[in-house]
Amino acid sequence: MSAHRYLSPIAAAALLSATLCAQPPQGGRGGPQPEFMRQAQQALRDGKLDDALGVYQKELAANPNSLPANNAAGTVLDLMGKGAEARKLFQKAIDAAPDASAKANAQRQMAMSYAFEGDCRNTVKYEQMVIAYWVTREPAEPQNAFYQQGEIANEAARVCIDAGDLETAATWYKKGAELGLKEPGNETHPKSLWNFRLEHALARIAARQGNKAEAHKRVVAAKAALDGDPKMAGQQARFFPYLTGYVALYTGDTKQALDELQKAVAMQGNAADPFLQCLLGMTYEKLGEKEKAMECYRKASTTTAHNPPAAFARPFTRKKLG
Repeated sequence: MSAHRYLSPIAAAALLSATLCAQPPQGGRGGPQPEFMRQAQQALRDGKLDDALGVYQKELAANPNSLPANNAAGTVLDLMGKGAEARKLFQKAIDAAPDASAKANAQRQMAMSYAFEGDCRNTVKYEQMVIAYWVTREPAEPQNAFYQQGEIANEAARVCIDAGDLETAATWYKKGAELGLKEPGNETHPKSLWNFRLEHALARIAARQGNKAEAHKRVVAAKAALDGDPKMAGQQARFFPYLTGYVALYTGDTKQALDELQKAVAMQGNAADPFLQCLLGMTYEKLGEKEKAMECYRKASTTTAHNPPAAFARPFTRKKLG
């Protein structure tokens, strides 16, 4: 995702997601997509994880050090809940990386592999390696380098909050804002964006801690950041109902949570974050509407992204759906 676009505080990975959306395995950059990648990705779109993995494994049998095949096969294994196997492939990609950029990409994939197991500590460990790469890029591309550092820090924080390590999450969300604000002039990603994202995160953390007053204080601050920058708000306002729904859910106002999360899903449409679908499912469960909850979980379970929302949604829905 371009460094010259305002990004969602959730998508992550929203993410956040890569940068907040799914992180496509890289390697062999600059040329046409290999046939094996096209075949495997079609299998993924069809929901056939075993078939996709088989295509990647066939490629790896012929080219064991293929970066795209190792990264992509690792991603599929994570989606299947086979993290230990996935990380062997990501480590091969790290070891075989031809340059620092490719190595950082594989390290980020490794971080997300740990995220699929709710391992905040190891996610942070590998995300720090990615941040270290972007530090080396500061002289050549300072605006993008500082933005990416902030983005990666936020990505680590997102994994930690979803894993329940709220203290570590707060530390890294604050670090993310600190790094992002070092962008010279904050021309491509304004201070208002980082302020909105930080208040958004701290509100969610306060809600998870049961501190309703602090959560609502942070919600008000997030809204003020939106109101103070109409241009930024044009990109980010659609993520505000996600925040208010999240806070309502975790502070005991289930009916408001339902209203806000339904609004958030409607605003995101077919691209709705799978984590958001999980939140809506949790809300329906609390209201005793099990069938509607299961439908939300089924939708969330189909994600094939390799980012924080998917890292939460795939294991969570696997348990819920059986």
